[in-house]
Amino acid sequence: MTDRVTHRLTVDREEAGIWRVMLTRPEVHNAFDAELIDDLRRTFTGMARQPSHALRAVVLSGDGPSFCAGADVRWMRASLELTPDQNEQDALAMAEMFDAIDTCPVPVIARVHGAVLGGGMGLCAVSDLVIAEAGARFGFTETRLGILPAVISPFVIAKIGETHARALFPGGRRFDATRALRIGLVHELVEGEAALDDAVAIAVADLLAAGPSAARAAKAMVREVRGLPHASTRWHTARRIAAQRASPEGQEGSRAFLERRPPVWPTD
Repeated sequence: MTDRVTHRLTVDREEAGIWRVMLTRPEVHNAFDAELIDDLRRTFTGMARQPSHALRAVVLSGDGPSFCAGADVRWMRASLELTPDQNEQDALAMAEMFDAIDTCPVPVIARVHGAVLGGGMGLCAVSDLVIAEAGARFGFTETRLGILPAVISPFVIAKIGETHARALFPGGRRFDATRALRIGLVHELVEGEAALDDAVAIAVADLLAAGPSAARAAKAMVREVRGLPHASTRWHTARRIAAQRASPEGQEGSRAFLERRPPVWPTD
């Protein structure tokens, strides 16, 4: 089922629990404006309330020639008239949008092609798996406009590390997909959009093969362990695996493996 959130965004919900979120502003290379930011925030906030069988994974993509080329020119022009307080509220709205994607309970797969600039880099940073077409071009281009990659920085630094952020943030130089792969912003490169679709389909199939609650818990565990002292991780992870083993899903997965059959995952 396809929902048109606005003319800026569509959401396609498949029976298997795959949600496909597409930016639909191809005439401006899917650049951000206030409405698109709000649409994305509301969409991903709503997803967080979906049960595990109804939401297994999200594929995030862009219509037309680019994934997302940063900020819309008209939106930037309008920002020249904003007060400092209004600019701060504008930036906070974008931060909330990125946070909603970052904390999505299921894996987010970014299907990346064409221009990936500014806020588009933030979308890559908050996605769990980034698959890019080899011709995609990337860049933290904010400083070339006299501004900063500020709102995206917590997510980007968590993804690529301080050393790459320090090298790339100040100068705003664009770079190719090979470098994006090397620094960890991208996880997989393919040649051509047909191969891009094939790679996304394989990633989706991998997630559908996993237990729905197990996939969610595995994603959550990365964040949980990151914030714990080392000594606490033993107890936390032991409790996590014990609970999952005892769950209906864990029991079914183990039985299916021992009986050499595909698992039939229980629904909520």
